[in-house]
Amino acid sequence: MPALTREALEAQLAAGEFQPIYLVVGDDDGEKDDIARAFQAAVPDESQAFAFQRYSALETGDPSVIVNSARTMSFLGDRKVIVVTRAEKWFSGKRKGADDAADDDDAGSGSGDALEAYFERPEPASTVVFVAAEVNRTFRVVKALLKHAVVIECWGLKGEKDPRGPATEALGRAGRLAAGLFKRAGLSIDRSALDPLLSHAGTDIAVLRGDVERLILYCHGRKSVTVDDVNAVVAGTALIDQWAIVNAIEQGNAAAALRQVRIAIEAGEVPYKTLGQIGWWVRSKLPQMGSPDRVRAAVDAVFRTDLAMKSSGGEPRILLERLVVELCARARTGGGGAGGGSATRRAWP
Repeated sequence: MPALTREALEAQLAAGEFQPIYLVVGDDDGEKDDIARAFQAAVPDESQAFAFQRYSALETGDPSVIVNSARTMSFLGDRKVIVVTRAEKWFSGKRKGADDAADDDDAGSGSGDALEAYFERPEPASTVVFVAAEVNRTFRVVKALLKHAVVIECWGLKGEKDPRGPATEALGRAGRLAAGLFKRAGLSIDRSALDPLLSHAGTDIAVLRGDVERLILYCHGRKSVTVDDVNAVVAGTALIDQWAIVNAIEQGNAAAALRQVRIAIEAGEVPYKTLGQIGWWVRSKLPQMGSPDRVRAAVDAVFRTDLAMKSSGGEPRILLERLVVELCARARTGGGGAGGGSATRRAWP
Protein backbone atom coordinates (compact mmCIF):
# COMPACT_ATOMS: atom_id res chain seq x y z
CA MET A 1 0.00 0.00 0.00
CA PRO A 2 1.21 3.58 -0.57
CA ALA A 3 2.55 5.61 2.35
CA LEU A 4 0.17 7.93 4.16
CA THR A 5 1.12 11.33 5.55
CA ARG A 6 0.50 12.08 9.20
CA GLU A 7 -1.97 14.82 8.26
CA ALA A 8 -3.97 12.44 6.06
CA LEU A 9 -3.95 9.81 8.80
CA GLU A 10 -5.26 12.26 11.40
CA ALA A 11 -8.02 13.33 9.02
CA GLN A 12 -9.05 9.71 8.55
CA LEU A 13 -9.05 9.01 12.27
CA ALA A 14 -11.13 12.13 12.94
CA ALA A 15 -13.65 10.84 10.41
CA GLY A 16 -13.71 7.43 12.07
CA GLU A 17 -12.09 5.72 9.09
CA PHE A 18 -9.81 2.90 10.26
CA GLN A 19 -7.80 0.37 8.29
CA PRO A 20 -7.08 -3.09 9.74
CA ILE A 21 -3.25 -2.81 9.75
CA TYR A 22 -0.84 0.12 10.02
CA LEU A 23 2.94 0.34 10.10
CA VAL A 24 4.49 3.44 11.66
CA VAL A 25 8.22 3.34 10.91
CA GLY A 26 11.18 5.70 11.27
CA ASP A 27 13.76 7.18 13.60
CA ASP A 28 11.62 10.05 14.95
CA ASP A 29 10.40 8.62 18.25
CA GLY A 30 8.59 11.85 19.10
CA GLU A 31 6.42 11.77 16.00
CA LYS A 32 5.81 8.03 16.35
CA ASP A 33 4.64 8.57 19.93
CA ASP A 34 2.30 11.34 18.77
CA ILE A 35 0.79 9.03 16.15
CA ALA A 36 0.35 6.23 18.69
CA ARG A 37 -1.45 8.69 20.98
CA ALA A 38 -3.65 9.78 18.07
CA PHE A 39 -4.83 6.19 17.63
CA GLN A 40 -5.57 5.95 21.34
CA ALA A 41 -7.41 9.29 21.32
CA ALA A 42 -9.58 8.00 18.47
CA VAL A 43 -11.07 5.44 20.86
CA PRO A 44 -13.87 6.94 23.03
CA ASP A 45 -12.81 7.46 26.65
CA GLU A 46 -15.64 5.36 28.04
CA SER A 47 -14.54 2.27 26.08
CA GLN A 48 -10.76 2.59 26.20
CA ALA A 49 -10.40 0.06 29.01
CA PHE A 50 -11.85 -2.59 26.71
CA ALA A 51 -11.28 -1.28 23.17
CA PHE A 52 -7.66 -0.07 23.36
CA GLN A 53 -4.57 -2.14 24.15
CA ARG A 54 -0.86 -1.35 24.02
CA TYR A 55 1.93 -3.91 23.82
CA SER A 56 5.70 -3.87 23.46
CA ALA A 57 7.19 -6.51 21.16
CA LEU A 58 10.20 -6.69 23.49
CA GLU A 59 8.04 -7.65 26.46
CA THR A 60 5.38 -9.66 24.63
CA GLY A 61 7.80 -11.97 22.86
CA ASP A 62 5.29 -14.15 21.01
CA PRO A 63 3.46 -12.40 18.12
CA SER A 64 0.55 -14.82 18.62
CA VAL A 65 -0.45 -12.75 21.64
CA ILE A 66 -1.20 -9.83 19.33
CA VAL A 67 -3.12 -12.02 16.90
CA ASN A 68 -5.25 -13.51 19.68
CA SER A 69 -5.97 -10.05 21.05
CA ALA A 70 -7.00 -8.78 17.62
CA ARG A 71 -9.30 -11.79 17.13
CA THR A 72 -11.00 -11.16 20.49
CA MET A 73 -13.82 -8.67 20.16
CA SER A 74 -14.15 -5.70 22.48
CA PHE A 75 -16.85 -5.69 25.14
CA LEU A 76 -17.55 -2.04 24.39
CA GLY A 77 -17.34 -0.13 21.12
CA ASP A 78 -17.45 -1.24 17.52
CA ARG A 79 -13.68 -1.47 17.05
CA LYS A 80 -10.65 -2.56 19.02
CA VAL A 81 -7.38 -0.63 18.50
CA ILE A 82 -4.07 -2.31 19.37
CA VAL A 83 -0.73 -0.46 19.32
CA VAL A 84 2.44 -2.58 19.27
CA THR A 85 5.64 -0.63 20.03
CA ARG A 86 9.25 -1.76 19.43
CA ALA A 87 8.03 -3.91 16.54
CA GLU A 88 11.52 -3.82 15.02
CA LYS A 89 12.08 -6.83 17.29
CA TRP A 90 9.90 -8.85 14.93
CA PHE A 91 10.44 -7.00 11.67
CA SER A 92 14.16 -6.25 11.61
CA GLY A 93 15.57 -9.06 13.70
CA LYS A 94 17.18 -6.74 16.24
CA ARG A 95 16.33 -4.33 19.01
CA LYS A 96 16.70 -0.63 18.38
CA GLY A 97 20.21 0.35 19.39
CA ALA A 98 21.45 -3.25 19.45
CA ASP A 99 24.40 -4.59 17.51
CA ASP A 100 23.99 -5.34 13.83
CA ALA A 101 23.76 -9.04 14.57
CA ALA A 102 20.17 -10.31 14.68
CA ASP A 103 18.58 -11.52 17.90
CA ASP A 104 18.34 -15.26 18.34
CA ASP A 105 14.59 -15.29 17.70
CA ASP A 106 13.21 -12.96 15.05
CA ALA A 107 9.98 -12.86 13.11
CA GLY A 108 11.90 -13.30 9.88
CA SER A 109 12.50 -16.95 10.67
CA GLY A 110 9.66 -18.88 12.26
CA SER A 111 7.85 -16.89 14.91
CA GLY A 112 6.26 -14.61 12.30
CA ASP A 113 3.99 -17.29 10.85
CA ALA A 114 1.07 -16.20 13.01
CA LEU A 115 1.52 -12.60 11.86
CA GLU A 116 1.75 -13.59 8.20
CA ALA A 117 -1.50 -15.52 8.47
CA TYR A 118 -3.14 -12.58 10.21
CA PHE A 119 -1.97 -10.11 7.54
CA GLU A 120 -3.62 -12.25 4.88
CA ARG A 121 -6.89 -12.36 6.81
CA PRO A 122 -7.07 -9.50 9.33
CA GLU A 123 -9.97 -9.06 11.73
CA PRO A 124 -12.30 -6.44 10.18
CA ALA A 125 -13.35 -5.04 13.57
CA SER A 126 -9.78 -4.60 14.84
CA THR A 127 -7.01 -2.15 13.99
CA VAL A 128 -3.44 -3.20 14.73
CA VAL A 129 -0.74 -0.51 14.64
CA PHE A 130 2.88 -1.67 14.52
CA VAL A 131 5.41 1.00 15.55
CA ALA A 132 9.01 0.23 14.56
CA ALA A 133 12.36 1.97 14.23
CA GLU A 134 13.05 0.02 11.04
CA VAL A 135 12.01 -3.07 9.09
CA ASN A 136 13.98 -5.57 7.05
CA ARG A 137 12.24 -5.75 3.69
CA THR A 138 13.91 -9.08 2.89
CA PHE A 139 11.94 -10.84 5.65
CA ARG A 140 8.93 -12.78 4.41
CA VAL A 141 6.77 -11.45 7.25
CA VAL A 142 7.71 -7.86 6.36
CA LYS A 143 6.82 -8.42 2.71
CA ALA A 144 3.41 -9.63 3.85
CA LEU A 145 3.09 -6.65 6.20
CA LEU A 146 3.95 -4.10 3.51
CA LYS A 147 1.49 -5.73 1.13
CA HIS A 148 -1.45 -5.19 3.47
CA ALA A 149 -0.54 -2.35 5.85
CA VAL A 150 -1.02 1.38 5.55
CA VAL A 151 2.48 2.82 6.07
CA ILE A 152 3.28 6.11 7.85
CA GLU A 153 6.97 7.03 7.66
CA CYS A 154 8.60 9.16 10.37
CA TRP A 155 12.19 9.73 9.30
CA GLY A 156 12.61 12.96 11.21
CA LEU A 157 15.25 15.29 9.83
CA LYS A 158 16.24 13.01 6.97
CA GLY A 159 12.88 12.93 5.25
CA GLU A 160 13.48 9.29 4.28
CA LYS A 161 15.50 6.34 5.52
CA ASP A 162 18.39 6.77 3.09
CA PRO A 163 18.37 10.40 1.91
CA ARG A 164 20.48 11.42 -1.06
CA GLY A 165 20.41 15.15 -0.40
CA PRO A 166 23.22 17.07 1.31
CA ALA A 167 23.44 17.25 5.10
CA THR A 168 22.68 20.97 4.91
CA GLU A 169 19.07 20.11 3.96
CA ALA A 170 18.67 18.00 7.09
CA LEU A 171 20.19 20.74 9.22
CA GLY A 172 17.79 23.23 7.69
CA ARG A 173 14.88 20.99 8.65
CA ALA A 174 16.41 20.64 12.12
CA GLY A 175 16.46 24.41 12.56
CA ARG A 176 12.85 24.78 11.45
CA LEU A 177 11.74 21.92 13.68
CA ALA A 178 13.53 23.33 16.74
CA ALA A 179 12.16 26.83 16.15
CA GLY A 180 8.65 25.38 15.75
CA LEU A 181 8.88 23.36 18.96
CA PHE A 182 10.07 26.40 20.89
CA LYS A 183 7.30 28.54 19.40
CA ARG A 184 4.71 25.97 20.41
CA ALA A 185 6.04 26.24 23.98
CA GLY A 186 5.83 30.06 23.90
CA LEU A 187 9.56 30.60 23.41
CA SER A 188 11.80 32.02 20.74
CA ILE A 189 15.46 31.10 20.25
CA ASP A 190 18.27 33.49 19.39
CA ARG A 191 20.07 32.75 16.14
CA SER A 192 23.33 32.64 18.09
CA ALA A 193 21.79 29.94 20.30
CA LEU A 194 20.39 27.89 17.42
CA ASP A 195 23.79 27.23 15.86
CA PRO A 196 25.37 25.43 18.87
CA LEU A 197 22.12 23.55 19.44
CA LEU A 198 22.21 22.19 15.88
CA SER A 199 25.93 21.50 16.13
CA HIS A 200 25.29 19.35 19.18
CA ALA A 201 22.35 17.41 17.73
CA GLY A 202 23.48 17.20 14.10
CA THR A 203 20.91 15.21 12.13
CA ASP A 204 19.95 12.96 15.05
CA ILE A 205 16.26 13.67 15.64
CA ALA A 206 16.25 11.98 19.07
CA VAL A 207 19.09 14.15 20.35
CA LEU A 208 17.50 17.31 18.93
CA ARG A 209 14.09 16.62 20.48
CA GLY A 210 15.74 15.76 23.81
CA ASP A 211 17.81 18.96 23.80
CA VAL A 212 14.80 21.11 22.89
CA GLU A 213 12.60 19.51 25.55
CA ARG A 214 15.22 20.07 28.24
CA LEU A 215 15.72 23.67 27.13
CA ILE A 216 11.98 24.31 27.29
CA LEU A 217 11.95 23.06 30.88
CA TYR A 218 15.15 24.92 31.70
CA CYS A 219 13.79 28.22 30.33
CA HIS A 220 10.36 27.89 31.93
CA GLY A 221 8.81 31.28 32.68
CA ARG A 222 10.95 33.16 30.16
CA LYS A 223 10.37 34.28 26.59
CA SER A 224 13.56 33.33 24.77
CA VAL A 225 16.39 30.81 24.72
CA THR A 226 19.90 32.26 24.73
CA VAL A 227 23.30 30.84 23.82
CA ASP A 228 24.13 30.66 27.53
CA ASP A 229 21.08 28.46 28.06
CA VAL A 230 22.17 26.12 25.27
CA ASN A 231 25.70 25.93 26.62
CA ALA A 232 24.36 25.12 30.08
CA VAL A 233 22.08 22.34 28.84
CA VAL A 234 24.21 20.60 26.20
CA ALA A 235 27.77 21.09 27.45
CA GLY A 236 29.73 20.92 30.66
CA THR A 237 32.53 19.29 32.66
CA ALA A 238 33.91 19.00 36.20
CA LEU A 239 32.93 16.09 38.38
CA ILE A 240 32.10 17.08 41.96
CA ASP A 241 31.14 13.91 43.86
CA GLN A 242 28.88 10.89 43.57
CA TRP A 243 25.96 12.82 45.08
CA ALA A 244 26.47 15.89 42.90
CA ILE A 245 23.39 15.13 40.80
CA VAL A 246 20.90 15.04 43.68
CA ASN A 247 22.61 17.99 45.36
CA ALA A 248 22.15 20.03 42.17
CA ILE A 249 18.51 18.92 41.93
CA GLU A 250 17.93 19.96 45.54
CA GLN A 251 19.29 23.42 44.71
CA GLY A 252 17.23 23.65 41.51
CA ASN A 253 20.46 24.01 39.51
CA ALA A 254 19.61 22.32 36.21
CA ALA A 255 22.88 23.30 34.53
CA ALA A 256 24.96 21.63 37.25
CA ALA A 257 22.70 18.57 37.34
CA LEU A 258 22.96 18.11 33.58
CA ARG A 259 26.74 18.48 33.73
CA GLN A 260 26.97 15.79 36.39
CA VAL A 261 24.66 13.42 34.50
CA ARG A 262 26.78 13.83 31.38
CA ILE A 263 30.00 13.28 33.30
CA ALA A 264 28.60 10.18 35.02
CA ILE A 265 27.40 8.62 31.76
CA GLU A 266 30.63 9.40 29.93
CA ALA A 267 32.55 7.86 32.83
CA GLY A 268 30.65 4.61 32.29
CA GLU A 269 27.97 5.00 34.96
CA VAL A 270 24.91 2.88 34.20
CA PRO A 271 21.84 5.16 33.72
CA TYR A 272 19.67 2.79 35.77
CA LYS A 273 22.04 3.16 38.71
CA THR A 274 21.82 6.95 38.51
CA LEU A 275 18.02 6.73 38.27
CA GLY A 276 18.01 4.49 41.33
CA GLN A 277 20.05 7.07 43.23
CA ILE A 278 17.63 9.84 42.28
CA GLY A 279 14.67 7.60 43.14
CA TRP A 280 16.12 6.86 46.58
CA TRP A 281 16.60 10.56 47.22
CA VAL A 282 13.05 11.39 46.11
CA ARG A 283 11.54 8.68 48.31
CA SER A 284 13.78 8.99 51.36
CA LYS A 285 14.99 12.59 51.58
CA LEU A 286 12.66 14.82 49.59
CA PRO A 287 9.67 14.23 51.92
CA GLN A 288 11.73 15.76 54.71
CA MET A 289 12.20 19.01 52.83
CA GLY A 290 9.64 19.26 50.03
CA SER A 291 5.95 20.09 49.93
CA PRO A 292 3.58 17.10 49.47
CA ASP A 293 2.66 18.27 45.97
CA ARG A 294 6.30 18.44 44.93
CA VAL A 295 7.01 15.00 46.40
CA ARG A 296 4.08 13.45 44.51
CA ALA A 297 5.16 15.12 41.27
CA ALA A 298 8.76 13.96 41.75
CA VAL A 299 7.70 10.37 42.44
CA ASP A 300 5.53 10.42 39.31
CA ALA A 301 8.44 11.78 37.25
CA VAL A 302 10.81 9.07 38.49
CA PHE A 303 8.18 6.39 37.82
CA ARG A 304 7.61 7.65 34.26
CA THR A 305 11.34 7.68 33.59
CA ASP A 306 11.77 4.16 34.94
CA LEU A 307 8.89 2.91 32.80
CA ALA A 308 10.24 4.67 29.70
CA MET A 309 13.74 3.21 30.21
CA LYS A 310 12.25 -0.28 30.42
CA SER A 311 10.06 0.13 27.34
CA SER A 312 10.24 2.28 24.24
CA GLY A 313 10.49 5.72 25.75
CA GLY A 314 13.85 6.72 24.28
CA GLU A 315 17.55 6.68 25.01
CA PRO A 316 18.28 6.24 28.77
CA ARG A 317 20.67 9.20 28.85
CA ILE A 318 18.11 11.54 27.29
CA LEU A 319 15.39 10.29 29.62
CA LEU A 320 17.67 10.82 32.63
CA GLU A 321 18.55 14.36 31.52
CA ARG A 322 14.87 15.14 30.99
CA LEU A 323 14.11 13.92 34.51
CA VAL A 324 16.74 16.05 36.25
CA VAL A 325 15.64 19.16 34.35
CA GLU A 326 12.01 18.54 35.33
CA LEU A 327 12.94 18.02 38.99
CA CYS A 328 15.11 21.15 38.99
CA ALA A 329 12.32 23.19 37.38
CA ARG A 330 9.96 22.11 40.14
CA ALA A 331 12.58 23.00 42.73
CA ARG A 332 12.89 26.54 41.33
CA THR A 333 9.13 27.13 41.10
CA GLY A 334 7.91 25.05 44.05
CA GLY A 335 7.55 26.38 47.56
CA GLY A 336 9.39 25.14 50.61
CA GLY A 337 12.02 22.46 51.03
CA ALA A 338 14.60 21.80 48.39
CA GLY A 339 14.76 24.63 45.94
CA GLY A 340 12.35 26.66 48.01
CA GLY A 341 14.82 29.12 49.44
CA SER A 342 16.00 27.36 52.54
CA ALA A 343 19.10 29.01 53.96
CA THR A 344 20.72 25.73 54.99
CA ARG A 345 21.35 22.89 52.57
CA ARG A 346 22.82 19.51 53.18
CA ALA A 347 24.95 17.41 50.84
CA TRP A 348 23.84 13.78 50.56
CA PRO A 349 24.29 11.28 51.89
